[in-house]
Amino acid sequence: MNEIKLRDSICRFGKSLFDRGLTTGSTGNISVKHGDGWIVTPTNASLGNLYPEQLSVLDKNGKLISGDKPTKEVPLHTAMYDTVADCGAVVHLHSVHSVAVSLLPETDPQDVLPPLTAYYVMKVGKTALVPYHKPGDPLIGDAIRGLAGKYTSVLLANHGPVMAGKTLEAAVFATEELEETSKLHLLTRGLNPRVLTPEQIAALKA
Repeated sequence: MNEIKLRDSICRFGKSLFDRGLTTGSTGNISVKHGDGWIVTPTNASLGNLYPEQLSVLDKNGKLISGDKPTKEVPLHTAMYDTVADCGAVVHLHSVHSVAVSLLPETDPQDVLPPLTAYYVMKVGKTALVPYHKPGDPLIGDAIRGLAGKYTSVLLANHGPVMAGKTLEAAVFATEELEETSKLHLLTRGLNPRVLTPEQIAALKA
């Protein structure tokens, strides 16, 4: 996809996520790999009101080439690109139900959600939880690197999800699936819900 289409796609998906309440105010950020570097949303920008020309273009080292000042969350995007195989896009949101799951004391940091639906298994797989760091802290990137690329889906404690995908569309769809499964998990918490069996999960992966 050429740069013009990539820019338009970031703005279109950003508005869709914002309009549906999956991120609010100036929270959340999106990046897409392009050439040797990537295009990312600017700092203090609302995903609901992005303009293609304001998007930040970074080189492979994360240095600004053109556009507005990039999001302060560049370290977490860089960590995903550096460690996750075939990562072509990264979406980071502050979606309510996903954040709520990150607050629960019983959440397993190696697998935050049970396999409640087929689409969660197919689009997300498993999600890791990493400890809290303040937004923009380079230590978030270090924590993601510590996962060694084993997860495309990461939940930042008391903060929000980070999703890698081969394409922006794939990353957005997986983020939406994570949020919906988080909602289901909270709705059925303590009710002993039926989850997919290992055999059903294996069939989906096959």
